[in-house]
Amino acid sequence: MCIIIAEAGENHCGNMEYCKQLIQLSKNAGCDYVKFQYYDASRTSLDDPERDWFFKVQLNEEKLKTLINESNRVGIKFLCTPWERSNAEILNKLNVKDMKIASFHITDYDLIEYVNKYFNRVFLSTGMSSIDEIERAVAKLDKVDLYLLHCVSEYPLAAGRVNLKVMDFLHDTFQCRVGYSDHTIGILAPLAAAARGAAVIEKHITLNHAFEGTDHVLSADPAELKLMVEQIRSTVRMLGDGKKRLTAKEKENQNFLRNRFAHHSIREIS
Repeated sequence: MCIIIAEAGENHCGNMEYCKQLIQLSKNAGCDYVKFQYYDASRTSLDDPERDWFFKVQLNEEKLKTLINESNRVGIKFLCTPWERSNAEILNKLNVKDMKIASFHITDYDLIEYVNKYFNRVFLSTGMSSIDEIERAVAKLDKVDLYLLHCVSEYPLAAGRVNLKVMDFLHDTFQCRVGYSDHTIGILAPLAAAARGAAVIEKHITLNHAFEGTDHVLSADPAELKLMVEQIRSTVRMLGDGKKRLTAKEKENQNFLRNRFAHHSIREIS
């Protein structure tokens, strides 16, 4: 099985109707989760070039309630990335028990320790992180169902720097399930990650690549998302379970092909 997370993020452009459409899009495509972000824009630095944008797209507690209810209504799991412990506390109050921790919070131990205490399933991205930082975060997340996501924090990410073999390294080093959080343009990288056995794949989604915001260019539109999910599901089926066995059809072919020329005599040369 491969868990697929549709990252709505900020691609709703601050429009609640777009939020609902992104939830429905994720459900229609066959994703397992739809994910949003939760933060207080007033806590961004005054010189942050995206400060005004953050104010436009931020979600408050009431909006989160609406989106959680909408996700429940359409039948898709709700996921959220809190930017600090106080946001995680609100999500806990709203009975959201699955959590995504973004790469740039991997050293926020106040947040991580709270998440470890109160949440169930946690997806931890590892972009911009050293091995030591990942190790410390993983050690603190010892009470949750942890998935470790390989991630390269470039937007968009060039194909030559995706480095999917890091998934193998993370799996062998930390002995936990691993996946991939994608920032490339297109859907090839998520499909390649699925072919390498990713347990979870996260992909940004958009209603329209032309919408305002920086993430739309690297996001999957409705047609791309549907195709990506279909092909990931097919890829997982193709991977199988790794056990060598004869299929029923192979057994039929074995009997037929091995005996195809049995009626010909073989002349012994003495």
